[in-house]
Amino acid sequence: MEALNQNSILNNSDNHRPEALSHYPIIHQQPIHWGEMDAFNHLNNVVYYRYAESARIGYLQALGMFDGNMVTVLAQSSCQYLRPVTYPDTLLLGVRCQRLGTTSIIMEYSYYSTAQDAIVATAEAVIVRLDSNGQDKKPWTDKEREQLLALETTFGHTPRV
Repeated sequence: MEALNQNSILNNSDNHRPEALSHYPIIHQQPIHWGEMDAFNHLNNVVYYRYAESARIGYLQALGMFDGNMVTVLAQSSCQYLRPVTYPDTLLLGVRCQRLGTTSIIMEYSYYSTAQDAIVATAEAVIVRLDSNGQDKKPWTDKEREQLLALETTFGHTPRV
């Protein structure tokens, strides 16, 4: 995980990990920027999807699955906004596997506001794995499945398979 090129990932021993995110193996730390506010002075809805993308890449990198031998495509995504977020704030995005399919993965996200000390949004995304030509679905290998499930189990979470 040292090679991750993003804001930061909190590990399990980090005492800044809130209880609400204790069962998420990857925590992406994301400061809110002034320019991300909308006309109503809260975080623009599109920005939540950008943050989820960064957290998702961190998750795949932590598993060593972002090596250029495959392509992942976003097949579906949704976000439920629970509380408005305003500048200044820092969000902690917990990301985990909700369901591991043959060629897909359903990712689950929780957005935790450090200013509000609460979950402010939840999201879900379906990612489909393709081979390097981007044309054909490619199944997760047994080794990849074992690695993903081991990471999740370490944090007390078991994805559906």
